[in-house]
Amino acid sequence: MTSRHLAAALVLVGTLSASACGPLATPGPTADATPAHAPAAVGRGAVLAQLNALAVRAQIPLADYSRDAFGPAWSDAGTVEMSGNSCPTRQDVLARDLDDVVRAKDGCTVLSGVLHDRYTGRTIDFKRGTRTSMAVQIDHIVPLALGWQSGARELTEKQRLNYANDPDNLISTDGPTNAGKGAKDAAAWMPPRAESHCWYATAQVRVKTKYRLSVTPAEKTALRTALESCPAEAGRQ
Repeated sequence: MTSRHLAAALVLVGTLSASACGPLATPGPTADATPAHAPAAVGRGAVLAQLNALAVRAQIPLADYSRDAFGPAWSDAGTVEMSGNSCPTRQDVLARDLDDVVRAKDGCTVLSGVLHDRYTGRTIDFKRGTRTSMAVQIDHIVPLALGWQSGARELTEKQRLNYANDPDNLISTDGPTNAGKGAKDAAAWMPPRAESHCWYATAQVRVKTKYRLSVTPAEKTALRTALESCPAEAGRQ
């Protein structure tokens, strides 16, 4: 083997080793594209049927709610889809949702990237730093406190850990927008970008169905209104 061939072989081995050890990331969405983590395409009628199957009841008071009930924040020990790679869930979600991702040498920490925010339609240049990281936050589509009020208090500890780290319930978004949403339900908050209402309602219904959570009458009405904006042939935009 010539020295040139040997060098090429070493580069290939290094590349394969890095791929095998490092976490996987999918390209992030553009504001008008369907991202890899979006709800699967199902008929609007099917999503409405899922909504109608959810239990309707008043929300439980938050008096005994604690974030600790959902396990350590951004645990790597949660769902199968994003666990076992030694990366905190926040870093995996950033890598999934952002374009042009640059990671640190640890293979986990996202140093920079570009977010095409589904909630607002804005394009945000993300740069990790004390004063800049919170420009992009990770939102629980069905917030943890809302989940608790909707029945998550009845889940097992493992199920709550999964819920808090479930990629179907997580999205990178504009920090101030996420802060403004807080723990509001669909009756009190929808994404500022109207084109995302179909997607958002579909995602909420899927998560509530998955974890057998309830909705309030007002929440059900808001979700139904948003779903009626979906194309008849698909439950997403």
